[in-house]
Amino acid sequence: MDDFTLRLVHLHHCRGIGWSAILKILKLDPELKSLYHYTRNNFNLQPSSFQTALADLQSDHIYKQIREYSSIGIRMITIFDDDYPVLLKETYQPPWVLYAKGDVSLLKKEKHLAVVGSRRFTEYGENAINYLFPKLIEKGIVIVSGLAAGIDTVAHHSAINHGGKTIGVIAGGFFHIYPQTNKRLASEMMKNHLIISEYPPDTKPERWQFPMRNRVISGISRGTLVVQAKSKSGSLITANFAVQEGREVFALPGNIFSIHSSGTNELIQQGAKLIQTPEDILEELIY
Repeated sequence: MDDFTLRLVHLHHCRGIGWSAILKILKLDPELKSLYHYTRNNFNLQPSSFQTALADLQSDHIYKQIREYSSIGIRMITIFDDDYPVLLKETYQPPWVLYAKGDVSLLKKEKHLAVVGSRRFTEYGENAINYLFPKLIEKGIVIVSGLAAGIDTVAHHSAINHGGKTIGVIAGGFFHIYPQTNKRLASEMMKNHLIISEYPPDTKPERWQFPMRNRVISGISRGTLVVQAKSKSGSLITANFAVQEGREVFALPGNIFSIHSSGTNELIQQGAKLIQTPEDILEELIY
């Protein structure tokens, strides 16, 4: 890890330092050479927030922790690195740092499909995933999802079971995997697939981080498939991010009497592509 990366990651660990503050600092000091000599004017923060950030910058514990990440298999990929996903750079306020554990080469694959859906799913949704995935995986599609309960879990498992590759994007950090029921799945993915987060490893997941996580799921993917979703669900937030970034949005049609399909049917009404076969996706991503 070079000195600039170390300084940027250290800055990224500072409480109260958001995306815009880091942008301002990088404009004033592109190599962060003066990072450990900043005043409150550099941060443009309230006195109390500046004191918190300053304490983190002066923390030997944080500095030592960052230096030890590599020994436990955690990679730090900054937006300036070659391994950073090209498509994610094109999104609004892309993460300055991605923390990654697993097969980082998966980020360089050209064909990522985000797959999201309800935490409460039906047999129809699971069967649809297992019907669509074999052909998608055969064509080299990498499945991206959020390691959440429900459709996300089904998508990760199906990709693995069909011999494919999958990427999990989590809210919070690696030391606080949520939900706990997916710890075993997460462990397997950290060994043979990939998990990434825009939050330092010791960050506990907060409610607001989940919609932010969704922008990364769609941001690294050429298209987003919504399998089952209620109206106004988190999956629709992911689809909305995809639309804003000009990416493909696919939706699985469902029973008009089922709340599990109300969101996907609305997406189709709004212009998402109705999916009946793997070819419906492949013709947009590959052919």
